[in-house]
Amino acid sequence: MRADAARNREKVLVAARELFAEQGFDVPLDEIAAKAGVGPGTVYRHFPTKQALFQAVTEARVSAMIASAEPSADAGADLFAFLGKMADEATAKRDMSDAIAVPSELRDSLHATLGGLLGRAQEAGAVRADITTKDLVALMKGMLQSMHEGANPAVLLEIVLSGLQSSRKP
Repeated sequence: MRADAARNREKVLVAARELFAEQGFDVPLDEIAAKAGVGPGTVYRHFPTKQALFQAVTEARVSAMIASAEPSADAGADLFAFLGKMADEATAKRDMSDAIAVPSELRDSLHATLGGLLGRAQEAGAVRADITTKDLVALMKGMLQSMHEGANPAVLLEIVLSGLQSSRKP
Protein backbone atom coordinates (compact mmCIF):
# COMPACT_ATOMS: atom_id res chain seq x y z
CA MET A 1 0.00 0.00 0.00
CA ARG A 2 1.31 3.43 -0.92
CA ALA A 3 2.08 5.81 1.94
CA ASP A 4 -0.71 8.24 0.99
CA ALA A 5 -3.20 5.38 0.70
CA ALA A 6 -2.18 4.09 4.14
CA ARG A 7 -2.61 7.60 5.61
CA ASN A 8 -6.05 7.92 4.02
CA ARG A 9 -7.08 4.50 5.34
CA GLU A 10 -6.02 5.52 8.84
CA LYS A 11 -7.93 8.83 8.52
CA VAL A 12 -11.05 6.88 7.55
CA LEU A 13 -10.63 4.51 10.50
CA VAL A 14 -10.16 7.38 12.97
CA ALA A 15 -13.22 9.23 11.64
CA ALA A 16 -15.32 6.06 11.55
CA ARG A 17 -14.27 5.08 15.09
CA GLU A 18 -15.41 8.46 16.40
CA LEU A 19 -18.66 8.61 14.42
CA PHE A 20 -19.68 4.99 15.04
CA ALA A 21 -19.05 5.55 18.77
CA GLU A 22 -21.22 8.69 18.71
CA GLN A 23 -23.98 7.64 16.31
CA GLY A 24 -23.79 3.89 15.89
CA PHE A 25 -24.01 1.98 12.62
CA ASP A 26 -26.51 4.40 11.08
CA VAL A 27 -23.90 7.08 10.37
CA PRO A 28 -23.72 7.68 6.58
CA LEU A 29 -20.47 6.75 4.83
CA ASP A 30 -20.42 10.19 3.20
CA GLU A 31 -20.29 11.74 6.68
CA ILE A 32 -17.36 9.48 7.59
CA ALA A 33 -15.58 10.47 4.37
CA ALA A 34 -16.16 14.16 5.05
CA LYS A 35 -14.88 13.90 8.62
CA ALA A 36 -11.80 12.02 7.37
CA GLY A 37 -11.19 14.68 4.71
CA VAL A 38 -11.36 12.18 1.87
CA GLY A 39 -13.86 11.43 -0.87
CA PRO A 40 -16.45 8.63 -0.64
CA GLY A 41 -14.52 6.69 -3.29
CA THR A 42 -11.52 6.51 -0.96
CA VAL A 43 -13.70 4.99 1.77
CA TYR A 44 -15.09 2.37 -0.65
CA ARG A 45 -11.61 1.53 -2.00
CA HIS A 46 -10.48 0.54 1.48
CA PHE A 47 -13.80 -0.80 2.79
CA PRO A 48 -16.20 -2.14 0.14
CA THR A 49 -19.19 -2.12 2.53
CA LYS A 50 -20.22 -0.24 5.63
CA GLN A 51 -20.19 -3.57 7.48
CA ALA A 52 -16.51 -4.08 6.55
CA LEU A 53 -15.65 -0.62 7.88
CA PHE A 54 -17.71 -1.17 11.04
CA GLN A 55 -16.02 -4.51 11.66
CA ALA A 56 -12.56 -2.98 11.16
CA VAL A 57 -13.38 -0.24 13.68
CA THR A 58 -14.97 -2.39 16.38
CA GLU A 59 -13.04 -5.63 15.94
CA ALA A 60 -10.08 -4.93 18.23
CA ARG A 61 -12.21 -3.67 21.12
CA VAL A 62 -14.92 -6.32 20.88
CA SER A 63 -12.37 -9.10 20.27
CA ALA A 64 -10.52 -8.06 23.43
CA MET A 65 -13.78 -8.18 25.35
CA ILE A 66 -14.55 -11.64 23.94
CA ALA A 67 -11.05 -12.84 24.83
CA SER A 68 -11.57 -11.66 28.41
CA ALA A 69 -14.43 -14.15 28.84
CA GLU A 70 -12.19 -16.73 30.49
CA PRO A 71 -14.07 -19.38 32.47
CA SER A 72 -13.64 -19.49 36.22
CA ALA A 73 -15.10 -21.65 38.97
CA ASP A 74 -18.17 -19.38 39.13
CA ALA A 75 -19.95 -19.69 35.77
CA GLY A 76 -22.81 -17.41 36.81
CA ALA A 77 -20.40 -14.65 37.83
CA ASP A 78 -18.57 -15.08 34.50
CA LEU A 79 -21.76 -14.49 32.52
CA PHE A 80 -22.88 -11.56 34.67
CA ALA A 81 -19.43 -9.94 34.49
CA PHE A 82 -19.40 -10.25 30.70
CA LEU A 83 -22.86 -8.70 30.43
CA GLY A 84 -21.64 -5.91 32.69
CA LYS A 85 -18.66 -5.31 30.38
CA MET A 86 -21.04 -5.11 27.43
CA ALA A 87 -23.16 -2.55 29.27
CA ASP A 88 -20.08 -0.52 30.21
CA GLU A 89 -18.89 -0.52 26.59
CA ALA A 90 -22.33 0.53 25.37
CA THR A 91 -22.44 3.37 27.88
CA ALA A 92 -19.12 4.68 26.55
CA LYS A 93 -19.61 3.92 22.86
CA ARG A 94 -22.82 3.64 20.91
CA ASP A 95 -21.44 1.02 18.52
CA MET A 96 -21.60 -1.85 21.05
CA SER A 97 -25.35 -2.16 20.53
CA ASP A 98 -24.66 -2.44 16.80
CA ALA A 99 -21.81 -4.94 17.27
CA ILE A 100 -24.32 -7.42 18.71
CA ALA A 101 -26.78 -6.80 15.85
CA VAL A 102 -24.97 -5.98 12.57
CA PRO A 103 -24.30 -9.20 10.63
CA SER A 104 -20.58 -9.99 10.66
CA GLU A 105 -18.05 -12.55 11.83
CA LEU A 106 -17.56 -10.38 14.89
CA ARG A 107 -21.25 -10.54 15.75
CA ASP A 108 -21.21 -14.32 15.30
CA SER A 109 -18.21 -14.58 17.63
CA LEU A 110 -19.92 -12.36 20.22
CA HIS A 111 -23.09 -14.48 20.03
CA ALA A 112 -21.03 -17.68 20.38
CA THR A 113 -19.29 -16.26 23.45
CA LEU A 114 -22.62 -15.30 25.00
CA GLY A 115 -23.95 -18.79 24.23
CA GLY A 116 -20.96 -20.49 25.83
CA LEU A 117 -21.15 -18.36 28.97
CA LEU A 118 -24.91 -18.87 29.17
CA GLY A 119 -24.62 -22.64 28.79
CA ARG A 120 -22.00 -22.90 31.55
CA ALA A 121 -24.07 -20.70 33.86
CA GLN A 122 -27.16 -22.83 33.20
CA GLU A 123 -25.25 -26.06 33.86
CA ALA A 124 -24.10 -24.57 37.17
CA GLY A 125 -27.70 -23.72 38.07
CA ALA A 126 -26.97 -19.99 38.27
CA VAL A 127 -29.18 -18.98 35.34
CA ARG A 128 -32.69 -19.99 34.34
CA ALA A 129 -32.72 -23.09 32.14
CA ASP A 130 -35.42 -21.75 29.81
CA ILE A 131 -33.29 -18.89 28.42
CA THR A 132 -31.74 -19.51 25.00
CA THR A 133 -28.82 -17.70 23.42
CA LYS A 134 -31.29 -16.01 21.05
CA ASP A 135 -33.31 -14.84 24.05
CA LEU A 136 -30.21 -13.43 25.72
CA VAL A 137 -29.05 -11.68 22.53
CA ALA A 138 -32.50 -10.11 22.06
CA LEU A 139 -32.55 -9.01 25.69
CA MET A 140 -29.09 -7.45 25.42
CA LYS A 141 -29.96 -5.71 22.13
CA GLY A 142 -32.97 -4.13 23.79
CA MET A 143 -31.03 -3.15 26.88
CA LEU A 144 -28.12 -1.65 24.95
CA GLN A 145 -30.42 0.27 22.63
CA SER A 146 -32.46 1.60 25.57
CA MET A 147 -29.28 2.94 27.14
CA HIS A 148 -28.86 5.23 24.12
CA GLU A 149 -32.37 6.51 24.62
CA GLY A 150 -31.65 7.81 28.11
CA ALA A 151 -32.44 4.79 30.28
CA ASN A 152 -30.34 4.28 33.41
CA PRO A 153 -27.66 1.67 32.55
CA ALA A 154 -27.20 0.44 36.13
CA VAL A 155 -30.93 -0.09 36.63
CA LEU A 156 -31.33 -1.85 33.29
CA LEU A 157 -28.40 -4.17 33.96
CA GLU A 158 -29.71 -5.01 37.43
CA ILE A 159 -33.13 -5.88 35.97
CA VAL A 160 -31.57 -8.07 33.27
CA LEU A 161 -29.30 -9.90 35.72
CA SER A 162 -32.13 -10.42 38.22
CA GLY A 163 -34.36 -11.81 35.48
CA LEU A 164 -31.68 -14.27 34.35
CA GLN A 165 -31.01 -15.72 37.78
CA SER A 166 -32.25 -19.20 38.52
CA SER A 167 -34.75 -19.65 41.33
CA ARG A 168 -32.97 -22.83 42.37
CA LYS A 169 -29.71 -22.59 44.26
CA PRO A 170 -26.69 -24.34 42.74
